[in-house]
Amino acid sequence: MDNRPDTCQIECMNPEVADEVRTRMEPDETLFHLAELFKALGDSTRVRILHALSFSELCVCALADILDMSSSAVSHQLRVLRSHKLVKYRKDGKNAIYSLDDMHVQTLFEQGLQHVNE
Repeated sequence: MDNRPDTCQIECMNPEVADEVRTRMEPDETLFHLAELFKALGDSTRVRILHALSFSELCVCALADILDMSSSAVSHQLRVLRSHKLVKYRKDGKNAIYSLDDMHVQTLFEQGLQHVNE
């Protein structure tokens, strides 16, 4: 028997509740993709990029200047963020202008900040 206070001291299985939760859970593949999304957000450089883009769309050069990084390092992180549909870009002449992919990303970022600031 485990005597830790953060575990069950007696077995209290409720099969009806367990079945209800099981039927409402997302498929494993969907949860895998969600975990991959959180991994992409698990890097402070990528979070800094998202934070900068939450204020304005920016080109790679501007992001590199703001974050005090090389353009190639920023570009590498932007590729990761793009692959997870967190940022998008548009061409403006010879420049790539980045922005958050959609309002879901903005909301996710704002809720994360709210969570850590409370």
